[in-house]
Amino acid sequence: MKKRSFFERLTGSVNLDDDDFILDEDAEASEPKEIRRTIQPGASSWMDEQAGEGELSVDVYQTPDEIIVKALIPGVRKDDVDISISRDSITIRGSRKEEKTISDDNYIVQELYWGAFSRTVRLPHEVDIEHSDATESQGVLTIKLPRVDKDRQAKLRVKSV
Repeated sequence: MKKRSFFERLTGSVNLDDDDFILDEDAEASEPKEIRRTIQPGASSWMDEQAGEGELSVDVYQTPDEIIVKALIPGVRKDDVDISISRDSITIRGSRKEEKTISDDNYIVQELYWGAFSRTVRLPHEVDIEHSDATESQGVLTIKLPRVDKDRQAKLRVKSV
């Protein structure tokens, strides 16, 4: 079974190309003609899938000097985000914690995603890990990864010992 993306879990959307979602042919003819999602056996709703980890949606683009990664992380504390960078990939992990003040029986609609999420992205160029920078503003995480200039040359002086 394919892991649903963070966006799909957040919005409750359905990927129609996915084999996990089947048209319900036994539906009453009087019901409106719409796509009905069949939930996997043992799961009562998409909320039961939260035991797994959600996939964080990201935008990744490049400029001549750096690679920029952006992700929406509203409601996530800075301390709950972990960013791991290697020369050719970046992994963002985090958790959105829900402070339960309302009983499940009192919800009319419950679509917000709460729980752990992560995303690993392979980068198109090597990056300078030491000069990378991460900021958060109004729920948008922005990570700037300076590109390694492979054409750059430096002269090395020989020192007397």
